[in-house]
Amino acid sequence: MTELDGGRVTTIERAARRLAEGGLVAFPTETVYGLGADAENVQAVARIYAAKGRPANHPVIVHVTPEADLNYWASAIPEVARVLMDAFWPGPLTLILPRAPHIPPAVSGGQDSIGLRCPSHPVAQALLRAFAALKANGQGGVAAPSANKFGQVSPTRAEHVCSEFAAMSPAELLVLAGGPSEIGIESTIVDVSRTARGVGPVLLRPGHISAAQLADVLGEPVGRPDAAAPRVSGSLKAHYAPRTPLSLFDRDHLPRRLTRSGASGDAPGSRVAVMAFADLEKPPPTADVDWFTAPADPDAYARVLYDMLRRFDDGGYGHIFAQRPPVAPAWQAVNDRIGRAAAAFADDSLP
Repeated sequence: MTELDGGRVTTIERAARRLAEGGLVAFPTETVYGLGADAENVQAVARIYAAKGRPANHPVIVHVTPEADLNYWASAIPEVARVLMDAFWPGPLTLILPRAPHIPPAVSGGQDSIGLRCPSHPVAQALLRAFAALKANGQGGVAAPSANKFGQVSPTRAEHVCSEFAAMSPAELLVLAGGPSEIGIESTIVDVSRTARGVGPVLLRPGHISAAQLADVLGEPVGRPDAAAPRVSGSLKAHYAPRTPLSLFDRDHLPRRLTRSGASGDAPGSRVAVMAFADLEKPPPTADVDWFTAPADPDAYARVLYDMLRRFDDGGYGHIFAQRPPVAPAWQAVNDRIGRAAAAFADDSLP
């Protein structure tokens, strides 16, 4: 199912043809791997939702080339959107804009908005350009949420995608490999769809591009989500979750089960994985607890987070404990992702 490095141009052309035929292609971006389909083909977009088990009202992001005519995709491009594009595109920023009437509402979960992103990954850009070249008007957009089952850990490697969709044949899903994702968590999402109504830019999902960086470019802070904000990807309380139960713990509040041997608290004989920072004073080692050191830098932490969660799933652990990251602006995106992952499980395991 995976197309690897050899014959990159041919592989990309084959993937572009698959998209043009209404098929699914998983491809790398600098954030995570995406599960893509022709954004204007309603049946193809429906295949994304079916493969992921994704609710129909949960919007997806449309990926476009740097040369794309954004007026084809959005009914209005406010000046604030152009300022953000000039600063951060291509890159890990998704902008929510008013959707052009001829663009199917399937990509927006039925809303009148649309999420647009221009990824910087060279394989993603090559695929988008090859696909756009097959369109009569040259405007090819690829709808692509993360290439995983809905609500579960996003993939940062081609192998993750192949494992997640092992039941799908190459005829059903073509996977482009492009190495590990450089950033490792999903894009920052900013709503600029309501400026005509006097609503300024609103940060709907934190990511690699921080609120402070956005404010520096805009000259003012971005707003917080409100009740009228559009629905966007990754905004549910429980999301990004591994199969293995995950709990967070604070530096000064180690779970009791980590301080005594044979007390994993899960299935008999099961081991526990602990992801903690290097300066945590650890209890004496026990046979059923494996300790892993978490990166002290937020960007490095984000880069390995999903890969580590998948490794814990594959390691046969009965429970994952992660030390809560610092509560600081630089850690906002990491706290968002690991907090939603832990929210998928009843946290009755802590003292």
